[in-house]
Amino acid sequence: MRTSLTILGLESSCDDTAAAVLRLDGETPTILSSIVHGQNDLHAAYGGIVPEIAARAHAEKLDICVKAALTKAETTLSQIDAVAVTAGPGLIGGVLSGVMCAKGIAAGASLPLIGVNHLAGHALTPRLTDGIAYPYLMLLVSGGHCQFLIVRGCGDFSRLGGTIDDAPGEAFDKTARLLGLAQPGGPSVEREALQGDPERFRFPRPLLDRPGCDMSFSGLKTALLRARDVLMDAQGGLTRQDRADLCAGFQAAVADVLAEKTRRALAIYLGEAPATSAFAVAGGVAANGAIRAALEAAADAAQTAFVAPPLALCTDNAAMIAYAGAELLRAGHRDDMTLAARPRWPLDRSGPALLGSGKKGAKA
Repeated sequence: MRTSLTILGLESSCDDTAAAVLRLDGETPTILSSIVHGQNDLHAAYGGIVPEIAARAHAEKLDICVKAALTKAETTLSQIDAVAVTAGPGLIGGVLSGVMCAKGIAAGASLPLIGVNHLAGHALTPRLTDGIAYPYLMLLVSGGHCQFLIVRGCGDFSRLGGTIDDAPGEAFDKTARLLGLAQPGGPSVEREALQGDPERFRFPRPLLDRPGCDMSFSGLKTALLRARDVLMDAQGGLTRQDRADLCAGFQAAVADVLAEKTRRALAIYLGEAPATSAFAVAGGVAANGAIRAALEAAADAAQTAFVAPPLALCTDNAAMIAYAGAELLRAGHRDDMTLAARPRWPLDRSGPALLGSGKKGAKA
């Protein structure tokens, strides 16, 4: 296997159409280009992502993204060593669009094809950005997924726990809709929470009374709905301060749950006595200041390095897919034209499946 690899990556699992070119020289990755076309404007009127609209947009934008990524990287297909593509989990129409596009490129240019698990792309991002060594503890926390993983290799993941219903980002979006705030809900709720009192509404911290690292956020959203309705019945509406206090209380509850579950996951991970310990977090929810501070404090208390990639690489992108593809290629993995799009694809194949299907795709 060559010491230098140049990989074209494609990502289309949800509502971002992305392509990237990444070069891996030895152990040093360089992102030569990363193009992302979002779809917020297409879905804004519906209060959430419409799978068919997303799939059509991917089909229209994928070739444009690929061309832009190659141009920005000053690279041609003749200089590419392999094509890596998200093959799941996610909204099946979008995943299928990406897989078919990648197959066409790989077949036309006689290149190896590598199907990448979208969650593995997120889980390996700390190696792309910070070069951390295996094994490390990973928290994926986003609109559609939330789980703790011990990452031992590019295809070796042990899940310690995850959400059994709504992912945190999903709960933030639903909270924003309940309070009449703009989508995406995470940034809107965080902005309101900055002006609020987190102690006024003491929302439940689900599953903290049970052992383990599993989480639940559906009941928290219901508790906020009830608190909102009580206020509206009593005073005929919400004041700006009511809204800010509701957001602050909700955000504090999410942060407390994630911090406590992180402490439990760290205890399990550190019990394996890794040579160097690290706790990494990725996903859009990791951009929330209060949540990030709570997670970092848990890592500091456990004397474990805390790693959070830049936001552009925490949210959906193709650079992470290209990097995961490069690691898989070096490990001897290749796919052929039978590669299938998968709505579900658990990273830990030995563990029980997580329940439910999130707004941003099936949980795994």
